[in-house]
Amino acid sequence: MVYHQPVLLQESVAALAIKPEGTYVDVTFGGGGHSALIASQLTTGKLFGFDQDTDAEKEAEKLQSPVFTFVKANFRYLKKYLRLYGVKQADGILADLGVSSYQFDTSTRGFSTRFDGPLDMRMDKEGTKTAKDILNNYAEEDLHKLFGIYGEVKNARTLARTIVLKRASQELGTIGQFKEAIASCMPKGKENKYLAQVFQALRLEVNDEMKALEEMLLQTAEVLKPGGRLVVISYHSLEDRLVKNFIRNGKFMGEVEKDLYGNELKPFAAISRKPITPAATELQENNRSRSAKLRVAERL
Repeated sequence: MVYHQPVLLQESVAALAIKPEGTYVDVTFGGGGHSALIASQLTTGKLFGFDQDTDAEKEAEKLQSPVFTFVKANFRYLKKYLRLYGVKQADGILADLGVSSYQFDTSTRGFSTRFDGPLDMRMDKEGTKTAKDILNNYAEEDLHKLFGIYGEVKNARTLARTIVLKRASQELGTIGQFKEAIASCMPKGKENKYLAQVFQALRLEVNDEMKALEEMLLQTAEVLKPGGRLVVISYHSLEDRLVKNFIRNGKFMGEVEKDLYGNELKPFAAISRKPITPAATELQENNRSRSAKLRVAERL
């Protein structure tokens, strides 16, 4: 099985504007597709690949390159781990925020609605919180908020109520049990889209993904050299909005701050106003790329 077909591979690596002697960070190593291409363009440079998944760690062993170092950590600890390796500043940072095909296609990981398997969804297998914990233990109000905000589910209140009623008589342990429990909430003919939104919400909560993304983005402003590139591929509107706001305003909410003279105080300038999206050929070859948006910024 191919671990993962990297999305927007050529476009994202080109956007880093690689210098052969530079220092680069792939904060989402996954199957290593992006990292392998970056490494091939370095001579005396360095590349650090971050991932918290033990399966990705195994993939990293295949990238036999003297310029490459694998870091088994969540990207929210970007600055801390780079310091441990003696790196104060980098020339480019790449983040591909998608779940890898391997994670989706491994039924025991619980990421996909296509299989019956445990309600897990942990990116870090050593993490303590699973989707099962959330569904069986969260208060109804918290479930309502979770599905409404992270899943943008239209009937989030009804869904939360249904889960609480069903779990009272039977613990929700598997994907099959969960799908059966919420069948009455799914709009006819749109079941797959609905389940995708519900599963997205659970995955974001299990892995604390939005908070981790905010923390990582804030650190990129400290880690990147002036002129350094930040390249981010996102797959849903919540992530893309965070990335877009951060690049545009230097923060996640509100307007950009200005100094006494009216100059904008922000760490990045967007390289392209609109996000880059996959070409028709890529969409045909890899339907998982259909929602991908690539944003590029330069450190001021």
